[in-house]
Amino acid sequence: MTDNRQAIVPAAIEALHLPAHLDGRAGSNRGGSERAQIGADNDIDAIKAWLARFIDTRTTFDSYRKEAERLLLWATVELGKPLSSLVHEDWLRYRHFLQDPQPAARWISTAGRKFPRSHPEWRPFAGPLSPSSQRQAAIILNALFSWLVQAGYLAGNPLALSRERKRRAPPRITRYLDDEVWAEVKATIEALPRETAREQEQYLRLRWLFTLLYLCGLRVSEVIGTTMGAFFARRDKLGVQRWWLEVVGKGGKPRMVPATAELMTELARYRRALGLTPFPLPHETAPLLLPLGGKARQMTRGGVHEIVKQVFEKTAERFRAKGDDYATEAARVLMASAHWLRHTAGSHMVNGDVDLRHVRDTLGHVSIGTTNTYLHSPDDSRHSETEARHRIAW
Repeated sequence: MTDNRQAIVPAAIEALHLPAHLDGRAGSNRGGSERAQIGADNDIDAIKAWLARFIDTRTTFDSYRKEAERLLLWATVELGKPLSSLVHEDWLRYRHFLQDPQPAARWISTAGRKFPRSHPEWRPFAGPLSPSSQRQAAIILNALFSWLVQAGYLAGNPLALSRERKRRAPPRITRYLDDEVWAEVKATIEALPRETAREQEQYLRLRWLFTLLYLCGLRVSEVIGTTMGAFFARRDKLGVQRWWLEVVGKGGKPRMVPATAELMTELARYRRALGLTPFPLPHETAPLLLPLGGKARQMTRGGVHEIVKQVFEKTAERFRAKGDDYATEAARVLMASAHWLRHTAGSHMVNGDVDLRHVRDTLGHVSIGTTNTYLHSPDDSRHSETEARHRIAW
């Protein structure tokens, strides 16, 4: 086992090369060739065949690839056996491993930072997985093994013996920033230097990004996948012109998000700094968020996550500078990610007495609950209430 560990270095699946005894061609759980319904003859190709089904839904593809990749690397590096030789006891060991991936230098990225998949410091984990993330990993991997069995590549599913008891959803969202922490995050951005043209551009981009994430409750995938041309204006029945942003969310579902006066003011400020018209033109193809330098190309999810994380790290430093009494706040903001801003937006809207139906429609949730699945909020009413009750107040 020791030799096998030393032979394999954790790497993204695209760059991973496994020796013959670990690539799965002779895995002990392989199905008979007469049952095979896919052409893959090794574990990596089998995983790629499964992932190909999700190539059109980027967020799903990335999530599924991450879990399959982690298990494949763990099996080959830590156990010295191919994925197609795993048995039920191995799965139990892997579940324990997810609670604390060790050794950290091999499995966890430095300070929990996200590096590009091709970067030498890339690691499969940012840290231990939360209970909900562990359950999500189990669901995804069970789907992978079930499909490989159905495809005839594997003889059996080693996860099928686990009886995953369905747990109640937590009573409330906890991954959000309370008012004090959120105020300090905004103060961090406002304190950024603006002496040079590049510093000014960086400041305005961060201010626009955090405004967009907070006022609209967007996912990072929605930020990078939406263009400026997705903004449009229309007049309501009273003749008031209202701006909207159309985004495509999970499952390819489009939704309209109220673009409040605050949001449009920040957008105009950001666009003027880039030499663009204050408001977008129809069919404009420039992304909502641009790299520094103003090149009209889409940023990566990792790039957006990284600049958000940098703001949170600076905010933690500000809390630490206030003294030991703020250690809890510093630790909490260091845990935060860009997705916390979506939860923060929803929590603050609810706390601000925005109608739950309006929150649901703005965030693109399927329903408030089973008793009001079919409730619908009039768009103009949703826009008015969001405008009045949900503000960023720079």
